[in-house]
Amino acid sequence: MKFPFYQVDAFAVKPFKGNPAAVFLLESAREDSWLQAVAEEINLPETAFLLPKGHDYQLRWFTPTTEVDLCGHATIASAHILYEFGYYDFEETINFHTRSGIITSTFNRGTIELDMPRLNVKATPMPDGLPKILGTEPVATLVSDAKTLIAEMPTSEHIRNFSPNFDEIENLDFEGLAITALSDDPRFDFISRYFSPRAGIPEDPVTGMAHCALGPYWEAKLGKSNLHAYQASARGGEVWLRVTPNRVFVGGKAVTVLAGEMLRQ
Repeated sequence: MKFPFYQVDAFAVKPFKGNPAAVFLLESAREDSWLQAVAEEINLPETAFLLPKGHDYQLRWFTPTTEVDLCGHATIASAHILYEFGYYDFEETINFHTRSGIITSTFNRGTIELDMPRLNVKATPMPDGLPKILGTEPVATLVSDAKTLIAEMPTSEHIRNFSPNFDEIENLDFEGLAITALSDDPRFDFISRYFSPRAGIPEDPVTGMAHCALGPYWEAKLGKSNLHAYQASARGGEVWLRVTPNRVFVGGKAVTVLAGEMLRQ
């Protein structure tokens, strides 16, 4: 049996930027152990598995080491493939059934927008040793509903120049670490980077899930619900956000870079 798959750079307008994800189109359910083994073999930040569910799709996300509850960039990648190869018309809404509920996708002028859960944030005491890990004293520390530690840094330069020690980040009692700052580039409202060595992703190039928490944080600080963000990883990527009381709409572009078949079970 052959399994078609695609590799997509999400939150990107050209190849080799943004965040890569693999998208597998399944005809029937597979064992969890097989899904995890495929994700480990592909060895991208996320591998998405799509299974038809009526006119909708069930969607599951796996890193090379674990299944995750929420992923933005692999959902952007999945929607991109379904639109690009004619599974849906561009005017149609896609409903993805996920571990985080139904996530819908719409397409508008080349940008895919996802209706994702809002991850609220609250202040948390600064963990011991965090200034040493960050190389500076953060402006604020918060924790999201997804147990991501968010550290606001003094400047954008602190974001771009941060040299992570992944072992130290992994030892923090959080699922991931997001560092963020007000942007010094007038095109963007804020910038960020995201690290999740516990999930097998030392640094994630562009992270939709993290923006479900960063959006509400910067909405409160800046007093605006429409935000344009930049994730300042080596690959980099742009994220458009619309923050509402219960949801965060995450927008991004995507490019297909590879198409292939897995030949072995």
